[in-house]
Amino acid sequence: MNQPRTVHCKKLDKDLPGVPFKPFPTALGQMIYDQVSMEAWQMWLRESPRYINTYRIDLQSKEGRDFLEKQMKVFFGFEAGEMAETAFVPRDG
Repeated sequence: MNQPRTVHCKKLDKDLPGVPFKPFPTALGQMIYDQVSMEAWQMWLRESPRYINTYRIDLQSKEGRDFLEKQMKVFFGFEAGEMAETAFVPRDG
């Protein structure tokens, strides 16, 4: 059985198993493959629907994909900036 690839995760700042595939056939996909752990990728997959739902993003549109890509870059630390606010409010407790 193959050992998972280890990357130094940009988001979590530690060496962890990397994402085992390029999630997009783009430069961003390569950066995620090279610098994002599977743990951080799973965090993004849990987080991203909040943006899609709050802003009613149409992922079929270039504007929608560009908006979500920018949030992803900020989330992983590839780009400086603030994450957009979401309607999500964590429950106390």
